[in-house]
Amino acid sequence: MSVTSGWLVPHPPLIFPEVGGGRQELIADTVASYRIMAAEIAAEAPDCVVIVSPHSHMYADYIHISPGKGADGDMRSFGVSGVNIRADYDTEFVEALSLECAAEGLPAGTLGERQSSLDHGTSIPVRFINEATDTKYIRVGISGLPLAEHYLFGQMIARTSEQLGRKTVVIASGDLSHRLSDDGPYGYSPEGPEFDKIIRETAEDADFSRLLAMEGSFCENAGECGHRPLIVMAGALDRKAVKSKLYSYEGPFGVGYGVASFIAEGNDYSRDFLDRYLAGAIERAGERRANESPHVSLARQTVENYVKTGRMYKSPEPLPDVLTGERAGVFVSIKKHGNLRGCIGTISPTQKNVALEIIQNAISAGSDDPRFSPIVQSELTDIVISVDILFPAVPVLDRSELDVKRYGVIVTKGVRRGLLLPNLEGIDTVEKQLEVACQKAGIHPSQSYTIERFEVVRHT
Repeated sequence: MSVTSGWLVPHPPLIFPEVGGGRQELIADTVASYRIMAAEIAAEAPDCVVIVSPHSHMYADYIHISPGKGADGDMRSFGVSGVNIRADYDTEFVEALSLECAAEGLPAGTLGERQSSLDHGTSIPVRFINEATDTKYIRVGISGLPLAEHYLFGQMIARTSEQLGRKTVVIASGDLSHRLSDDGPYGYSPEGPEFDKIIRETAEDADFSRLLAMEGSFCENAGECGHRPLIVMAGALDRKAVKSKLYSYEGPFGVGYGVASFIAEGNDYSRDFLDRYLAGAIERAGERRANESPHVSLARQTVENYVKTGRMYKSPEPLPDVLTGERAGVFVSIKKHGNLRGCIGTISPTQKNVALEIIQNAISAGSDDPRFSPIVQSELTDIVISVDILFPAVPVLDRSELDVKRYGVIVTKGVRRGLLLPNLEGIDTVEKQLEVACQKAGIHPSQSYTIERFEVVRHT
């Protein structure tokens, strides 16, 4: 026995008549597809159902598996009483899965339980399934860990299912984009419809490589919550032949709701999506190294050396004149899968040349940015580094002198100072640029402050 099927389902609370008050009729196709899902699962008669919910406990570096014998849910947080949903947990599966993850070195388990009641991402599919059949559940969350770790977690679910002889269904509970229209919950973003298009294509041909290829910044701009649950489900179906079907897709409230099935039909060892993804990451890293500037090469070597040895990097000699012949402020930015992973810099020079400035700030960006944990060796293939060399800042007398693409800004009030680099993703207006810079400085926008602008040369 193993994982026999996976499902993608949304979790709009208004799908329950008690909450929707008639509005559920606007997503009639989704309701009908949900009932098909419940009937199909009942026909499978699984021993347990794993529900991956983005609204369960979420940690930056740990995937949570709900402990205990079970939990109850309701809709009181949506202003409705009298709705009661019960999920009884497969405690043996939970224990075995936690042990399997520990043996693999994957940070996942039952630690960190804060609230035992069911979240709506779990309660909604559970209610539909409970109306069709009796089964046990395993509730798991998602995390800030890389996509590959979520796929690996799905593999651990499949391995545990095989070891225990369980017939298991995995449900990826997640809405698609919340940014399909201007009247949606987060407004419109062009990444919204594009994200939903990719998921619909995946639901039709089960090509899970698309899921792993989506960068974090793209998904963030799309305003989705179903991507990582789908990655876990895909991992649980790794190296299996999969027949997929999209039952319905709707977006009447500016949010995408998709229902799809992924039925396992024996083994297919060519569907090794994670292995191919990791091999591609190594190839992409090699291409980046072959084309990077001397500035980025020095920063990368510094980060790699410090992560591996804990020592200051002794740069090779001789260095190019562009690194030793001038002094300047330097910012080193590190991204991973499109998301910021560290950024530290100096507004004005503190070292005798740019090379030493890069070395100092590269170490700080990789290890001392208070927003992030230090980079570890397993991440080195995935990180992308850029280096900004700053020109001296000049005072700004009028905001018309600013340009978010060309100039960075420095805002100052007393001892409080905030800097924002130019040409950053998501910073499209001068007003937004100044707002974020003030936030970094701890300056309220209503307060008076001075503005300086500066240009950079960005090396990639």
